[in-house]
Amino acid sequence: MNGRRSLAVSVHDVSPLTREASDLMLADLAEAGVPVTSLLVVPDHHRKADIDKDPGFLAWLREKQAAGHEVILHGFFHLREPQEGADWRHKLVTEHYTAGEGEFYDLDYETARERMEDGREMLTAAGLEVVGFIAPAWLLGDEAEQAARSLGFAYTTRLGGVLDLRSGEWTASQSLVYSPRSAWRRNVSLAWNAWLAARLRKNPLARLGLHPPDWRYDKIRTQALRLAREAAADREVIRYRDWVGA
Repeated sequence: MNGRRSLAVSVHDVSPLTREASDLMLADLAEAGVPVTSLLVVPDHHRKADIDKDPGFLAWLREKQAAGHEVILHGFFHLREPQEGADWRHKLVTEHYTAGEGEFYDLDYETARERMEDGREMLTAAGLEVVGFIAPAWLLGDEAEQAARSLGFAYTTRLGGVLDLRSGEWTASQSLVYSPRSAWRRNVSLAWNAWLAARLRKNPLARLGLHPPDWRYDKIRTQALRLAREAAADREVIRYRDWVGA
């Protein structure tokens, strides 16, 4: 683990559907002093963007990895199939909090393992190195966590921190993240992240999680880049794999 003050910036939901927006985000982040990030790649985003059928996207990923960015497996479909008979707590988390994208929230072990294995193979077959798995919306159920560990993934992250799957070591570090789906969510996100960034200023590891839709809103884009620039000024910019030494 890196004992120095570090900053890890992740770009979520990277896929052929979001390549253009992701490219813009990476360019903006580089100008803000964040030259490397962790790219959370979805193998078949919403069942509409099979990366195996997009060699241009895979070539783009190889370029980003060669430039220092890390490629992380981020679910498989990034979509959770609705389940009949789910109680209100499950519906609140999987349908309202995540807009139906908590794919690995309650998958059984075998299904989770199969999707992880297939997704990793799609990336490694394209010449990409993958050591981490992060579930969509950071919702990784117990059985899915066991599957990730059994497949040899070095780490995962949750909203509240980073878990080394090899040693079990947990680093508490709340990620800054935006919710741009409505005006009130955007306003709350801006206020919350300003407060959280100040509160966690002394934390050894600072985390900023970004999604392509964030860049549609000038206020979010401006604040995210300002917070990244301020953190990068007195921290070492790393990838998640650097933090766990993978």
